[in-house]
Formats: sequence, C-alpha cells, structure tokens
Amino acid sequence: MPRLLILLVLSSYFLLPPARGQGISDSLAFAKAPWQCDTVHGLRYFHTHFNHRELFHSNQYITVIEIPRGAKHRLCFVSDTARATVSEFATRLGALAAVNGSYFDMRTGSPICYLRIGGRQLGINTPGRNDTLNRKYYQFATVRLLPSGRPRFLVPDSLRMAEALLPDSNLMTAGPMLLHRGATVPQHLEKRFVAARHNRTAIGLKPDGTVILLVADGRFKGVAEGLSLPELTLLMRWLGCCDAVNLDGGGSSTMYLQGHGQDGIVNHPSDNGRFDPQGQRPVANAILVL
Repeated sequence: MPRLLILLVLSSYFLLPPARGQGISDSLAFAKAPWQCDTVHGLRYFHTHFNHRELFHSNQYITVIEIPRGAKHRLCFVSDTARATVSEFATRLGALAAVNGSYFDMRTGSPICYLRIGGRQLGINTPGRNDTLNRKYYQFATVRLLPSGRPRFLVPDSLRMAEALLPDSNLMTAGPMLLHRGATVPQHLEKRFVAARHNRTAIGLKPDGTVILLVADGRFKGVAEGLSLPELTLLMRWLGCCDAVNLDGGGSSTMYLQGHGQDGIVNHPSDNGRFDPQGQRPVANAILVL
C-alpha cells in the first residue's frame, strides 16, 4: 500500500472533525510522539512530553496507564472523611496504580457529586443555586463498577438524584462525559471550565474492554499547559476509547504507579507551583487499580 494511503487510513482512524484548527497535524503528532513505554505490574504505562508546541500549538506532558483486556486487575473507589493525597490512598490499600477521582468541596472535603462505595452513599450531587431539581454540568457522567471491578459508563438522567435508583454497589459521578458509545458528546460553550486549558484527569474504555487512565499536566506555562475539554476528548478518541469521562482536574490531577516516579507519582501535580512530582493536593476520593 502506498505510504500516502497508509497515512490517510491512519488519519481517518485518529481524527475527529477538526476544531479550532485541530486536525491531521495534531493527530499525527500524537501518534508519532516519542512515547516512553513500559509494562509494570501487568499494566501498560506510557508518557511523553510535547515540548516543541507540536500538539494543539502548545506544550503538553501526557501520562497514560492502560489496563489490558483480560487482566485480573480491578478498579475500586476510595474515600475518607479527611482528605488525603492520591499516593496516601494508594499505599493504604496497596494499590498498583491510582488517579484522583471526582469533585469535592475544597473547604469541607465533602463530595459534591454522587458517590457510593460498598453500597454506602457517601456523596450526592449538590444542587444549583437556582435549580435544585436538575444536575450541574459536571455531574453528567457516572462510572459504575461491575462486581468484577471493571467500569461501565452511564450518561445519567438530568434529575439530580437519579443515581439513587441504580442498584450498583459502587458508583462515582463526575463529568462531563466526553465520549459515549463511540460518539463525541457535545459540550456546553462554557469558557472557564470547558474551553480553557487546565490539568485534566480522565478514564476511558476501549471497545475490547481495555481501560485507559490519563493525566495531562497543566498550569505550567510553556512547559505543560493543560487541555481544554474538546482537546481532552480528542486524546481519548486517539487512544481508542469508545467511552470516556472527565474527572476532577486542576490541582487535583495526579497519577500514581507503585514503584515508579517519586513516591509513586509519575506526573507533575501543580499545587506547589513547580514542575516536579511533589505538588500533590489532598483529595476527597480516588480511583485505585488493585
């Protein structure tokens, strides 16, 4: 097959309709990046630093953990009444890997999205100021854990407490949903949360059952600038996901991998303002790989 035709076939696999000038150059930059790859604890771990503004005309540091189809690993949710760092949550339960979970009140540490762990309801979707019946924008994706510890993704009903009717023992609501059943989920035109670039954490699922955990560093101008939600959606699409959920981001975005990085931290959490692994923010909940 001619080389040009091969590139066109690859492009048709990687691309979504272009947005804000994003297109073939971005998808090819992502696919051809010098990814550093390793297999750790049966997980596939890879990361790269785009430091020549080749991805979305910006510099980015992306870290990914892939849980292969058929692996015996399982996900679990963990929470506490006192906030803890992702590495603290992970080491308490001997997790192999972990990322931060859903949104919480920075003042009280309480979840502000629906959270159920082991059948116990720990958090509800907090109401809006003028609309207490319907859910907020960042509460429109629910991660359900099957008894096997594998995730399934649900776009919940708009009613704020719809999750209370679900039978699952383990539920975590976050959002928004980025991809659902192979389709891109339209995002609200909200500048600060959607269109602005921030540190991002996402979880996704490939059609074959492979689970993707992704963290994009942010808030480091000229080094790691973070992603908008449309840009994050493209990355999860390019990684092969049919379903993907945006989790809590900003200073909360953290990835842990047992025995790697510094104290297990393999990205650059931003709460200390330095591009190093030491800036973890204590969070209210996390997603662990056991």
